[in-house]
Amino acid sequence: MPLKDDLKKALVSKVMARRLSQQGTAARRSKVEKKRLRQARPHCVDYFNQVDDPYSLLAARALKPLQKRYDIQLKVHIVGAPDDAMVPQRAKLKAYSRRDASLIAPKYGLTFAHCDQDPDAAEIDKANAMLVQAAEGDTILDVIDAVSTALWSGQSLPPLPMAKDEDTQEHMVEAARLRKQLGHYLGAAFCYGGESYWGLDRLHYLEERLQALGADKHPAAAPLYPAPLARSKGTQSAGSKKAPEKPIDFFVSLRSPYSAIVAKRVFDIAGSANAPVRIRYVLPMVMRGLPVPREKALYIVHDAAREAHRLEVPFGRFNDPLGLPTERGLSLMPLAEDKGVSQAYLISFLEGVWAEGINAGTDRGLRTITERAGLVWSDVQLALEDDGWRAIAEANRQELFDLGLWGVPSFHCGDALLWGQDRLWALEEALQ
Repeated sequence: MPLKDDLKKALVSKVMARRLSQQGTAARRSKVEKKRLRQARPHCVDYFNQVDDPYSLLAARALKPLQKRYDIQLKVHIVGAPDDAMVPQRAKLKAYSRRDASLIAPKYGLTFAHCDQDPDAAEIDKANAMLVQAAEGDTILDVIDAVSTALWSGQSLPPLPMAKDEDTQEHMVEAARLRKQLGHYLGAAFCYGGESYWGLDRLHYLEERLQALGADKHPAAAPLYPAPLARSKGTQSAGSKKAPEKPIDFFVSLRSPYSAIVAKRVFDIAGSANAPVRIRYVLPMVMRGLPVPREKALYIVHDAAREAHRLEVPFGRFNDPLGLPTERGLSLMPLAEDKGVSQAYLISFLEGVWAEGINAGTDRGLRTITERAGLVWSDVQLALEDDGWRAIAEANRQELFDLGLWGVPSFHCGDALLWGQDRLWALEEALQ
């Protein structure tokens, strides 16, 4: 890699580390709040609802409680399905989101029934027209609940006024434009003061922010939507006699920020349950020909950073391992497995490129990563010449797809098929 490229990556690493730090976040929030006060504006929360999205069905049920609890001006915008570039595996996402919504709903005292199929397309169009008609009025929160519930329960839609087709389309196009401007790309997204919060399990961040700004009408009360947490903190003691549990297939990418902040926690949970972990490494989406648009990439890295800060996981000073660094890193996985240090190596690599700014595309950087994981540099140099990892990565990708999943980190444990670092609580439940 040319020296100028190394210098550019180092500069980007430094800038992003500052931006993703808690201090950087606090500074941006302070600037936003000062501007709001100068302009005498209320706390305005924009919510984007996709009526045929299971996550939006759950998020919409949070609107009334949020408005009642917090001193906010809630603006509801109606959006359609995201572009293909945002969801390159649309059919898999639809099927998975129905299962996932039914999994997380009970965590918030909600239900998600009739999750075996999507709503009818003609009914979706009618529902959108009803919601757009109500969006500017005082009844939108009642309408969105009634319409969404009816749509997803297979009942007839309520006899409500509908906007004209052209007005509906105009609203949805403008809403999508605003959502992109505010930094998101999916339904069930809440946006406030320069930050986005996707779905119920990110609302605790919005609540914490509003509480800090004095917008909580009941500050002594518990948050409405706390984050579900995995309980395990450490590994099984050496003297434990617990029998081996069902294995965990851990699908992971070296370029995934979410993989970076979850790997050690996965191994800790597995250790506590005496469950073997099979590391199923795959190429990053971009290196598999799947697009990751800018607003999607930016949301992911910022979301991973705030999750890392909350969980006290190292993250933020990253050196993007796209391309050669990832290929070099994956080429060493068979060696690490053969030497019995695959977990240590994976953690070392992910922390190195995502928390320490190590350039894994250089021998110096890779040597640091490998030697602290217990590998010998002369063995590493030989392994770098072996392309056998490519067939393994492709077989892992095919297995991931065959399971109905496509993104990382993902987990297969018994009957549980889980996607995302924020589903470790469900992984723990699958191990019980």
